[in-house]
Amino acid sequence: MLNSTVSRAPSSEENRVSSAVLSVRHLVKDFALGHALKSETMRAVNDVSFDLNRGEALAIVGESGSGKSTGARILSRIYRQTSGEVRFKGQLLEDFIAKHGELEYARQVQMIFQDPFGSLNPVHTIYHHIARPLLIHGRANKADVPAKVYQLLELVGLTPVAETAEKYPHELSGGQRQRVAIARAIAVDPEVILADEPISMLDVSVRLGILNLMSDLKDKMGISFMYITHDIATARYFAEKTAVMYVGHMVEWGDSDSVTQTPQHPYSQLLLSAVPKVGNGGRRALAVKKGEIPLWHAESVGCPFVGRCPRATSTCQETMPDVTQLSETHFARCHHL
Repeated sequence: MLNSTVSRAPSSEENRVSSAVLSVRHLVKDFALGHALKSETMRAVNDVSFDLNRGEALAIVGESGSGKSTGARILSRIYRQTSGEVRFKGQLLEDFIAKHGELEYARQVQMIFQDPFGSLNPVHTIYHHIARPLLIHGRANKADVPAKVYQLLELVGLTPVAETAEKYPHELSGGQRQRVAIARAIAVDPEVILADEPISMLDVSVRLGILNLMSDLKDKMGISFMYITHDIATARYFAEKTAVMYVGHMVEWGDSDSVTQTPQHPYSQLLLSAVPKVGNGGRRALAVKKGEIPLWHAESVGCPFVGRCPRATSTCQETMPDVTQLSETHFARCHHL
């Protein structure tokens, strides 16, 4: 259950952590702002906690600057967290890496990036992109690599496989390139895939195909997905759980049906109101203040959404809301729930 540790006994907490393939507690990430005359930081991720279970998809939803991708980059070891705890398969991440090495963690936790062209080397063939991780991680010997590459290309729907393998990234469409990125990720038998807005740069006509492919991999191979998106509608379609982030904070989380169908936090309601709806004149636009998105610091106080929230009061400006449990699988941070 997402971030429900605030309201559960320690014994339940231990059970949840042990059953999760990835478990995050109170994650914080600060970045230096780089001023020449003074040292100042911004807090990109603040007190984020969640569990990701085997064969499950967790959608992290929010607009640009909400901290979604920063969290994924911490889990992929591109960034190091400022504070907080990450556990992988029940072990502290630092302990797992000390025992098994960075390479083994990288094998088990793969990442798919937003720009499929930027994530592929333009001077190498598709065959090279998929064969290389197989060899680096010892998933096939040299004699077996060609058959394994062709098998992976067929699995992600890139046929004819021999012809596709000899092509270069610029010879494929955006959707095809993203399928190559997915094939490369699953080549090493990962436990987790961090998918950072994998469909946002693709044509609308091919987005559903990529989501369906990831869903098949989740169901058939038992891969856990952390799906980062700004589109709350696709979160419900693909993921069992959804967490909504704003300015580095998780403001609402739980099972996807509850969060996307009956959102309770004003920001979640704003995201849902922006989704086009056919018939009945579309969705009614919400009245929202035109405030600036704040730059959060370690010293910041109050609710991060206070500047844009139509319900905001003086209490919202002064204190961070506690977690409210709305149902067994639905939580939010708001003073007015």
